[in-house]
Amino acid sequence: ATDGTRHLVSERELAAMREDAWLINVARGSLVDTNALVAALREHAIAGAALDVTDPEPLPDGHPLWDLPNALITPHLATPPDAERRHFAERVRENVRRFAAGEPLEGVVDPEGGY
Repeated sequence: ATDGTRHLVSERELAAMREDAWLINVARGSLVDTNALVAALREHAIAGAALDVTDPEPLPDGHPLWDLPNALITPHLATPPDAERRHFAERVRENVRRFAAGEPLEGVVDPEGGY
């Protein structure tokens, strides 16, 4: 990202989105104003966000995005080798669908469970 693209998506752009819209960012975390996004998610101004990149990255423990039920965060997998891209894209697409439908997600990480 550059100074010209930092916070390209900010409060104004988020306010222009429909309430059932999802923000998906697989580009650069700093393109999105994280504070404005957290506010929009908390206020249900948009339905949710699926983020493969964040600002800051990695998100620190205790960051509000971790606790928002309408935020889906993946571990920066948007640029795997070609052979794996289709598999990851299918899993992300399926998990976004499952998340929106209130269904259990595939491949959930449970640090306390050791996986």
